[in-house]
Amino acid sequence: MVDFRPQNIEEFVGQSHLVAPGALFRKLLENSSLPNSFFYGPPGTGKTTLARIVAKILEKEFYELNATSLKIDDMRKIIKQHASTLFRPLIFIDEVHRLSKTQQEVLLPIMENNEALILGASTENPFFSLTAAVRSRSLLFAFKPLNDEEIRTIARRVLDKLELKIEEEALEYLVRISQGDARNIIKFLQTLSVVSKNITLNLVKELAPSSYHDGVRSADTHYDLASALIKSMRGSDVDATLYYLARLIVAGEPPEFLARRMVIFASEDIGNANPQALLLATATIEAVKNIGYPEARIILAQCAVYLASSPKSNSSYLAINKAIAAVEAGEILPVPAHLKPPHFKGYKYPHDFGGYVEQEYMTKKMKLYESKGIGYEKRLDEWIAKIRGKESS
Repeated sequence: MVDFRPQNIEEFVGQSHLVAPGALFRKLLENSSLPNSFFYGPPGTGKTTLARIVAKILEKEFYELNATSLKIDDMRKIIKQHASTLFRPLIFIDEVHRLSKTQQEVLLPIMENNEALILGASTENPFFSLTAAVRSRSLLFAFKPLNDEEIRTIARRVLDKLELKIEEEALEYLVRISQGDARNIIKFLQTLSVVSKNITLNLVKELAPSSYHDGVRSADTHYDLASALIKSMRGSDVDATLYYLARLIVAGEPPEFLARRMVIFASEDIGNANPQALLLATATIEAVKNIGYPEARIILAQCAVYLASSPKSNSSYLAINKAIAAVEAGEILPVPAHLKPPHFKGYKYPHDFGGYVEQEYMTKKMKLYESKGIGYEKRLDEWIAKIRGKESS
């Protein structure tokens, strides 16, 4: 079987923010100073491939494991096998977001004692699944979808190795439907090579019908359409929302991706102006996980129409950004003594005072949240005013 993986970092395609000369990741690698690290990003963007290249550059024995089938004993055997040598292995763990807490606890002493270089990969940001202890001993690196030119570069390498000829229109079609995933373009070309050494657009469309993929023209990108969908919902244009949603569906965009964008939108752009939006969006993402196309289009459409029609407020979004900016700028306030366990000396239990009592919660007053009074937000404003006014009434 032909191996299409790049053999060194110069052949690696994509992720220039990591592998370009001068990039932090590249410098750490060239100085043999790369710490335990976790790669995350869309499938087919080179996470496993780069881990293999790292092992070659650092001259480490490479072990590839998967979190879904990882056995603690297997990990310990690898460490034991190298215990009496001067060379520590590289252990690569795929789907790290699926690591259990027990498995992560086993990783800790390995990382702490420098018994192996641990690299992991995930299509999800592992920040939320890794424990604080593991995160503090490692770095996270984001991988981006490959752009069209990068996919073309990979396609041409595959064409050369398989000794194939292809019509330019057929190549552009394959680049478009590969959607930034190197595995897709390789899979398509390998499959087509079995049928013919001369690949035409008609042949490609037999493999991947145009009715399923023509929603995205060559001048458009996945990102342009996703952006247009979000901005149409934000602008409360229901028809435009449905149009761009249809373009993305016809282009074969995974329903989970669309639902995730809607969940984020429901909180970022609607927020407490209509709290039900987040509930519907989270229900949508759960539904489409179990129901694929074509029926998933109905669920996505229902949610998109609801989000576009909802009142909009980004008050919570702005407030948390402001709070994080304050903390990052050095506003580290001591917690008042009466809020600290275990004694809570001087703490006033609000329920003993009818639900609210005046007391200090911050050692310095900070105004972070500014309600816009839109939709249900107005009701929340009325509640907080009523709650705080209760003491004096």
